Amino acid sequence: MFATGIENSSPTIKEGRVRVDEMERCGHYAQWNVDFDKVQELGIGFLRYGIPLYKVYLGVGRFDWDFSDLAFGDLRRRDIIPIVDLCHFGVPDWIGNFQNPDFPQLFAQFAKVFAQRFPWIQLYTPVNEMYITALFSARYGWWNEQLTSDRAFVTALKNIVKANVLAMHAILQEQPNAIFIQSESSEYFHAENPTAIKPAEIMNARRFLSLDLNYGRRVGSEMYEFLMDNGMTRDEYHFFLRRNLKHNCIMGNDYYVTNEHRVAPDGRTYASGEVFGYNEITRQYYQRYKLPVMHTETNIAEGPNGDEAVYWLWKEWANVLRVRNDGMPIVGFTWYSLTDQMDWDTALREENYHVNPVGLYNLKREIRPVGKAYKQMLIDWHTVLPTQSVCLRVPVELPSEQVERQNRERLERARADAMALEDGEYSDIYDSGAE
Repeated sequence: MFATGIENSSPTIKEGRVRVDEMERCGHYAQWNVDFDKVQELGIGFLRYGIPLYKVYLGVGRFDWDFSDLAFGDLRRRDIIPIVDLCHFGVPDWIGNFQNPDFPQLFAQFAKVFAQRFPWIQLYTPVNEMYITALFSARYGWWNEQLTSDRAFVTALKNIVKANVLAMHAILQEQPNAIFIQSESSEYFHAENPTAIKPAEIMNARRFLSLDLNYGRRVGSEMYEFLMDNGMTRDEYHFFLRRNLKHNCIMGNDYYVTNEHRVAPDGRTYASGEVFGYNEITRQYYQRYKLPVMHTETNIAEGPNGDEAVYWLWKEWANVLRVRNDGMPIVGFTWYSLTDQMDWDTALREENYHVNPVGLYNLKREIRPVGKAYKQMLIDWHTVLPTQSVCLRVPVELPSEQVERQNRERLERARADAMALEDGEYSDIYDSGAE
């Protein structure tokens, strides 16, 4: 699955007074149909695409579907397969933030209604980057609740992952063929010296918490104590062991040059740059969860030479091939996102309106060198990979195929109901006559 995405982050900053809506800042609301044109021009069939949750979910039982109907209706017409983000770093003002214990149930109710409204959609990322959402909102104090404690982090994490799990269950009730692709940041922490080994080990255990809970994997004793000491109850922990839907999931790994860190003895971290790379870190995640893998996000800024992003694309694709050739079932690759983004150089913490040149297209919708390279990569590789992987196929249908199959199933059910009714009427007559 070769994919790109349209950035739809929407956290709040400045104590909730400012909403950072990347769809708005990058011009998608005004140029959504042009953006979909660009997806097709590249020959890409899969699009990581989400709704602006805070604009759509107005209250319990209250929704504004105007933009979603337009956008998803057009994707369906074009036969572009969306991988749908329902929550990307922010919640509606009326929910508040990720400390709200009602968030999981409220979000699951929304997911159910969304799946009812768009029954042809099969691929979902209910909550994007659960670990990063909790970390940036409740441990680093950057977004949403802007808290900085372990207890706030654990509260956010358990609410976010529970929301993801309940949403998956709700979607499956409406779309039994749904597949869930977790887009999660794949991290690694390198000890700077021997005295930093212990804090690095703790961080390397903590990076797995969101997926451990989501996939119902028992955590180690140190992480169990960390969760219990910071407000998770035994019943809450056992919820994740009982209710996981691991068998419906693809493990999405996001990797950027910022995903590896150096750890100082006092626990401070700073960027290490690429040390292990996507192949080695993905191997660690795969060995832990044994799930099909998708590279769900990567990019790098186009620099002064103009070819920096092109080289990064080549290197990431080489890592994907290495993962595949090492026997790990990798099913997709994503350059994220379609267009340049804004203010990610400050992690959306500041309103600088600074354009980050990381897209396949710039914000004028002019193709960048990496866009041309990605288009050529699809041409070069799309016929080669299937011949080397006959058995490993994700059971995904085009939107038109989903609609056709669902219409056929409804017709068959209607015929069966009619036949049952007819048989029942004749049986009543026969029984009446026999008396």
